[in-house]
Order: sequence, then structure tokens, then C-alpha cells
Amino acid sequence: MVSRGEWLDAGLGLLAEEGAPAVTIERLTGVLGVTKGSYYHHFKGAAGYKAALLEYFELRYTTRLIDAVEKSGDAKDKLLHLLRLVLADSDSAGLEIAVRAWALQDVEVRAAQERVDKARTAYLKKLCRGLDADVDPDRFAQLLYLILIGAEQVVPPIGTRDVRKIYDLVLRLID
Repeated sequence: MVSRGEWLDAGLGLLAEEGAPAVTIERLTGVLGVTKGSYYHHFKGAAGYKAALLEYFELRYTTRLIDAVEKSGDAKDKLLHLLRLVLADSDSAGLEIAVRAWALQDVEVRAAQERVDKARTAYLKKLCRGLDADVDPDRFAQLLYLILIGAEQVVPPIGTRDVRKIYDLVLRLID
């Protein structure tokens, strides 16, 4: 039997590669090479799977990163650690785009995306308020987040190396 995590990883993979319409029980069972019985063992239909998938996305790409960063030093160390973690996960860009596109068409996904964005920006604001810099910490936090989101949304997307250079440029404001 396939684990709950394997079902969710497969769903995130399909979502990132092909978008929300591809995340169906038929596609998931095909990717995982299992029957529908395992799916129904872990989830209560499509609505249950979608809720679990969105929760997993939030946990993996927001909560887990914040928890990892909290083990760092001061606010600047945490901020730099967070940026390294985010930029190291190049696989997440397609997923972020797919979730945002899905959020435009589905109110439940939109609510999840709003929670994720609020949690991320709230954490960035917390970190930026701890910096000893001559910048508006809340606006600086928003700028950092918008760089990442914007870099993923333009066509073609801005690559990780160039985003890192943009962050290096912007971080000079707090030195």
C-alpha cells in the first residue's frame, strides 16, 4: 500500500508539472501504480484529497521552512538562512505557479494560498523588524516576497542564480 505522504507527493508533482486538472485519482493511481483502494484508505474522496494536498503544500513549503529557520541565530542570520532554503528548492517554482493559477479558479485553494501568503509575509515582517537597518521593515519584507513571487511569474521565469543576485543587491539596503 502507498503511504499518505506518497499520495500527496505524487499530487504535488502532477500539480507542478501539469496543473490542477491533472490531479485526478486516475492519474494518481497511474503514477503510483496502485489501485483506488489505497486512495480511499487515506482520503475521503476528491474533496478530502484536495484539503490534504493544500495542507501538505502549506506544511512543506511554509511551516517546515519557518521551523528550520527558527533554529538559526539573530534576525539577519534567519533571513539569510530562509533565502538560502527557498532558493535551494528550485523544484518549488512550478508548484507555486500551479497553486496560484488554481487559486484563481477555486475558492478553497484561494483561501489556502491567502493563508500561505499571510504566514510567509508575517514571518518575513517579524524577521525584518528584528534587523538593525534604516528601512521600513514591513515594506522591506513585502519587497523580498514580491521578488520571489514575481521572478516565478514572469515568462520566462527568472532563474535561481539571477534571483540570488537580485537578493544580494536588495540586501545591501540592510548592511
